Amino acid sequence: MEIGKRVLVTGAGGFIGSHLAGFLKKRGYWVRGVDLKYPEFGETEADEFEILDLRRWDNCLQATRNVDHVYALAADMGGMGFISANHAQILHNNSLINIHTLEAARVNGIKRYLYTSSACVYPEFLQEDANVTPLKEEDAYPAMPQDAYGWEKLVTERLCNHYREDFGLETRTVRFHNIFGEKGTWEGGREKAPAALARKIAHAKLTGASEIDIWGDGEQTRSFCYITDCVEGLYRLMVSDHYEPLNLGQDRMVTINELADIIASAAGISVAKKHIDGPQGVRGRNSDNSRLREVLGWEPEVSLEDGLKITYDWIEEQVRARLAGNDEDQTLSKSSNP
Repeated sequence: MEIGKRVLVTGAGGFIGSHLAGFLKKRGYWVRGVDLKYPEFGETEADEFEILDLRRWDNCLQATRNVDHVYALAADMGGMGFISANHAQILHNNSLINIHTLEAARVNGIKRYLYTSSACVYPEFLQEDANVTPLKEEDAYPAMPQDAYGWEKLVTERLCNHYREDFGLETRTVRFHNIFGEKGTWEGGREKAPAALARKIAHAKLTGASEIDIWGDGEQTRSFCYITDCVEGLYRLMVSDHYEPLNLGQDRMVTINELADIIASAAGISVAKKHIDGPQGVRGRNSDNSRLREVLGWEPEVSLEDGLKITYDWIEEQVRARLAGNDEDQTLSKSSNP
């Protein structure tokens, strides 16, 4: 097989990792997927899938054997509710995963290593206004991430840079800005805002409810990037010569209230918003895509409305199936009572 055509995707049982494995297969790569679990919402498209705990050094050595490139997506993470309540767990687990995987890649002679960082590395003091100035890559310093998740991401960015300088490992670093799409976590506390809102709106539509809960006043702002653009950008960065951190996201900023309205439109309903207490993250965040366009000659293309329509329709199917299962369970329970 052609050199460079054997790749490892860590976190391949997760949302982005499972989509990336399928993307790379379609481009002729031999793909090994590694995760603590298989993909939850479909069969893996990887040629080989291994259940491994990448917090362990021996498992990282096994995962990185006999491949040319590594896409390092494995992480203990979730939405704002999870990130804000699990600082020690996140910092501990993700540090072990990334330190061990990077060193194992060096030992096993990996040629290229793409690390998936996050917009959470950017300083909180630059994101205190909903009308935030789009964040440029150099804005990460002076460092002041909001939480442990962002600090660990920033430290691992530095580690990748030193492995490139000291050992010649060709590293690439991407900073995700709110990736969303179908076949991702949509319930349970680890889901991101688009999935959580889609679930709430689907539940309201299917049960006849007229109101959904939103954390905070809903005026906090974000940009959101659809999954097909995300994996396209990952691939383009991996095969490029650019080794400095690079934003990957849409640069269209919307409020959470506006996000809910777009999803409700996709559902064909109107809902009232009940604003409640809950973790909100920074007040505003948006991606400056100037360097992305310059480096890759490309930027995300799928509109927010189109991506949310696909995502909502898939989540509505999941909610409909869940509600039908609950109805069936209740019917069986009643019929079994004397």
